[in-house]
Amino acid sequence: LVNLTSLSFRTNQLSGNIPTTIGTLVNLTNLSLFNNQLNGNIPTEIGYLTKLTSLRLEANQLSGSIPTEIGYLTKLTTLGLYSNQLSGNIPTTIGNLLNLTNLSLYDNQLSGSIPGTIGDLANLNTLHLANNQLNGTIPSTLWNLSKLTYLYLNNNRLSGAIPSEIGNLTKLTEIYLS
Repeated sequence: LVNLTSLSFRTNQLSGNIPTTIGTLVNLTNLSLFNNQLNGNIPTEIGYLTKLTSLRLEANQLSGSIPTEIGYLTKLTTLGLYSNQLSGNIPTTIGNLLNLTNLSLYDNQLSGSIPGTIGDLANLNTLHLANNQLNGTIPSTLWNLSKLTYLYLNNNRLSGAIPSEIGNLTKLTEIYLS
């Protein structure tokens, strides 16, 4: 199916791993496998899908870390990996996704600090990292995301002060830092 541009198996009861052969579908622009019972790791071969604009794997039972190869998907506008069992750090390569408008990684077991490269995502409208185990301070680069409307960092282990630069987020309509 090398000419396939959209693959949607969402809201079923599919189980098992995402096959590594997913990386052969290099013409995909949309991959929606959300709301199933998929488990195992996100295969690193996902990085071959450089035409993707939407990657939605949320509401499964995926585990392991977010592969650094996710940073090759520079055309992504939507990245939904929430409500899984993902762990480890958010890869710094996420800052390569300059077209991203929606980044939703909430309800996982992600740890470590929020990478400062998230501040490079100038088109970001929604940043949802709630309900993880993220720690450290909120990176100062985040306060430069002038298009941000929704910011959810609640239910993590973040520390430090909230700087006055939060006022730079003039389009913000919702913020959760509890």
